[in-house]
Parts: sequence; C-alpha cells; structure tokens
Amino acid sequence: SEERGRVLYEAEYNPFFPEVSGADCAHCHGGANFENDQYMNNGLDIDAEMTDIGREEVTQNPNDKGKFKVSSLRNIAVTAPYMHDGRFNTLDEVINFYSIGIHPNSPNIDPLIEFSSQGGVQLNPQEREELKAFLLTLSDPEFINNNNFSNPF
Repeated sequence: SEERGRVLYEAEYNPFFPEVSGADCAHCHGGANFENDQYMNNGLDIDAEMTDIGREEVTQNPNDKGKFKVSSLRNIAVTAPYMHDGRFNTLDEVINFYSIGIHPNSPNIDPLIEFSSQGGVQLNPQEREELKAFLLTLSDPEFINNNNFSNPF
C-alpha cells in the first residue's frame, strides 16, 4: 500500500482517465525536502475578504492574497495540526480536503491546483489510505527521538 501511495503521490491528476489519475502532490511537495520553496494558495478559503490574507500582508500585493509557504512533508506524522492555521488535526482530514474539499473560487488559487474545479483529485477511500500509508513513510522516528536534535534552549 505504501508503494501504491507513492505512485499516487507522484502521478498527475487526470480527469479524463481516472484509472491512471493521481493525487498530484509532487508539484508542490517535491524534491528532497518534499516542498518547493514557494508561496501558494491551495484553495482553503472561498471568502475573498478572508482575515488571514497570507503573503499579501508582507508584500502588499493583492495577487498574494491567500498564499502561504509550502511546507515540507518530512516527519508529517508528528507535525499536526496541519495547514497554515492548524485547521486540520489529522492526515485523513488533509487528504480528504485535497480529494474533495478544495474551494475552486478561492482568491488567487494557484494554477498547480489544476483539479480545483472538481473540488479535488477525487481519490476513492482505498486510494486515500494508500496515500496516507506513503506519507507516513516520510517520518523518521530515530531522528525525532534523537537527543542530539532536542530543544536547544
């Protein structure tokens, strides 16, 4: 299931061929650190008057409204709550959001969220479990429990 989840993670969303369509995660969470060093709007909010305006607060550029730093997925199993505002407590909630909960009319939604008009990548329950199984492999319990990397204060 972890390997099937990896394939889903790396495969692009394809609305015309759902049998080969993937979760399309690697565009934003790719590379060695499973992130892309960018600020993006992933369709969390539909309200154009949102109070948490993201990068726009720093740049004063209205095109940055709703954009937040793409975080690394390393050690994802121990970094809850998820999203910039901690709205999701579990990986299941995050996966469900990207599968069926995206707000396609979110202001400045990133073009890489190409599957937004369908509300998400439409993963079935088994695919969601497989994707989660892969994501859990990105956590390293030895690193997390290593005293050499404990709180320096």
